[in-house]
Parts: sequence; structure tokens; C-alpha cells
Amino acid sequence: MIELTKRQEQILQIVKDEGPITGEHIAERLHLTRATLRPDLSILTMSGYLEARPRVGYFYAGRKASNVISERLHKLLVNDYKALPIVVQESATVYDAIVTLFLEDVGTLFIVNQKGFLAGVVSRKDLLRASLGNKTLEDMPVSIIMTRMPNIVTIFPEESLFAAAKKLIDFQIDSLPVVRAEEGDGRSFELLGRVTKTTIAKAFVELGQEPMV
Repeated sequence: MIELTKRQEQILQIVKDEGPITGEHIAERLHLTRATLRPDLSILTMSGYLEARPRVGYFYAGRKASNVISERLHKLLVNDYKALPIVVQESATVYDAIVTLFLEDVGTLFIVNQKGFLAGVVSRKDLLRASLGNKTLEDMPVSIIMTRMPNIVTIFPEESLFAAAKKLIDFQIDSLPVVRAEEGDGRSFELLGRVTKTTIAKAFVELGQEPMV
């Protein structure tokens, strides 16, 4: 995967508009020497953006849309798209959790301990299942029904949004906690945010709105 420079993007646009075009003519358009452009033309040709034909010039070959989209998806980082996590204290009751869930209009709550580290996760299904029982919700601690660490699927901020989307699908869950491991303790995780299916959808729409090269 390569990140095109501004000059390389200008070269691509010239070839798209005027190709086939020789290297000399491209250099004239940019007010540069042919020698200066030679490395850029070589990179664009080897990367599949351009095709070079002897005595004819350069053609715009483009790249397969799937390759370009794949590259962009892998460059989108969780840290740039994560949303604020909706949290409940480990000492809260199931009733408190249900109220929070509906007030915040989310499908998953993250449970934190007294130190603020991720302790568990509760889904809408978990709360619905608990509400169908006979116990008084105001007396039942949410810690009883939550999924505990280390049985929680997590994602780190430096991972790609593609990796997050794959985890959501592979584990059939609606939300991922974005975490950072506590220094010196691989079992404690600071909760930094959340990634949901809505997060992925928004990023996909944003990607589709980018101008074509």
C-alpha cells in the first residue's frame, strides 16, 4: 500500500484528462524536468495506476476498486471513529442498568469497577432475560448477569476499523469496548470508547463520499 504524494496525484489527473501522453509533456505541464518526474512515473506504473507504452506514452490504468477500498478500510483506525462508552458501575442494580439503557438508547452497557477499569458487559438481551425472572430488579446487582472479563471481546485504539467490523461479525455482537491495557497489568483494561455497527456504517458512508482520484 502506498500513500500518493500531491505531485503523483497531479500526474494521475493529467494522464486521466489527456492520456495517452508522453513523460515529456507531463513534465511540461508541471513545469518540471523529465528526470525529476521519472521516479514518480516509475512508482505509479509499478503500482498499477499507469500503463506505459513505447513511442505512445502513459495511459491511466487505474486500480481495481476492491483493492483501493480495501486499502482505505485498513487505514481507518478505531481511535479516529470510537464513540463515548455508556457505562454503569459494577455496584448498580439491574433496574439502574435498564433505565440507563433506554435513556441512552443503546444496545450494550459497559460495566466498570471502582477503579474505572472494564469489569463486564451487559446487552439488551441480558437485561430482557433478567426482567422476565421473578426477582426484584431493584435488588439484583448488575454484576450477576454481566459477561465478565476475560470473556469480553475487545479492540485496541490502534487497530483498524476493518478489524473491529470483523470481530463484530465473527462474534455476533453489537458493540466492542475500545480499551487500553493498564501498564504492568495485562488483566486490567481502561475503557476508552466503543465501536458499534452504527460506527462502521458511518465510516462506510464517509468513505463513499470521498472524491474519486
